[in-house]
Amino acid sequence: MAIYLTKESRVLVQGMTGGEGMKHTRRMLAAGTNVVGGVNPRKAGRTVDFADRAVPVFGTVAEGMAATGADVTVVFVPPAFAKAAALEAADAGIGLAVVITEGIPVHDSVAFTSYARARGTRIIGPNCPGLITPGQSNAGIVPADIARPGRIGLVSKSGTLTYQLMYELRDIGFSTCVGIGGDPVVGTSHIDCLSAFQEDPDTALVVLIGEIGGDAEERAAAYIREHVTKPVVGYIAGFTAPEGRTMGHAGAIVSGSAGTARAKREALEAAGVRVGSTPTETARLVLELLDARQPEGS
Repeated sequence: MAIYLTKESRVLVQGMTGGEGMKHTRRMLAAGTNVVGGVNPRKAGRTVDFADRAVPVFGTVAEGMAATGADVTVVFVPPAFAKAAALEAADAGIGLAVVITEGIPVHDSVAFTSYARARGTRIIGPNCPGLITPGQSNAGIVPADIARPGRIGLVSKSGTLTYQLMYELRDIGFSTCVGIGGDPVVGTSHIDCLSAFQEDPDTALVVLIGEIGGDAEERAAAYIREHVTKPVVGYIAGFTAPEGRTMGHAGAIVSGSAGTARAKREALEAAGVRVGSTPTETARLVLELLDARQPEGS
């Protein structure tokens, strides 16, 4: 099992014929992703050869869906065109749109995330690494060779920390890893992923990675307290960040006591989440909890 992305997912790539789109389409295909088409209105009707596979290019997302049955799109377009690409995907009725692009104006993100939500399209991102279900499918830029299938669910604001925890826990493995993005406005939240992992029978434990800024982790803590019965391990990046200064992601800004790593850690621990001080300690806590849940003698 997995959340949002499986071996059955049929993936389009908006911007596939650009430099980043080509590079990461090649990597997604190598990871086993069923990439069924690209989208570029100026190159519609062509095909692009990737090793042993020729991938057709369509003029619109709707055309690609009609021809291939695609249910996922990955957006690799420049920031100025990302809003239009996401709106097009939502208008086509696709189930999942993974917006990798960074540097999108916040008002554009507000517009396309709310529009997509109203039309039943889940947005992951923007400014995110995407998601991977190891051994099944990879939609985005997550390195596919740093983790194997397993029973840990991972949701993270940070792409780099997603990769690090995947590597730290590579011998255990993951059901699905979701990089939700660190911008002030994102389409999928920690809470959305926690809910999906709670319902996934093959996810035994969830790792939640947050960072300073906003109150997403505090809201996640309240949700965990009321709705999540599986163990959750957390890590918050930014304990040494100065107040009032944006650090890393656009959403990572601390004002007074609001949005601090300490406040987030306290909220999570009050909800029963064990929180690591470093990524390595976080991985150790995961191993301890998984060992504690193993039947005696197994």
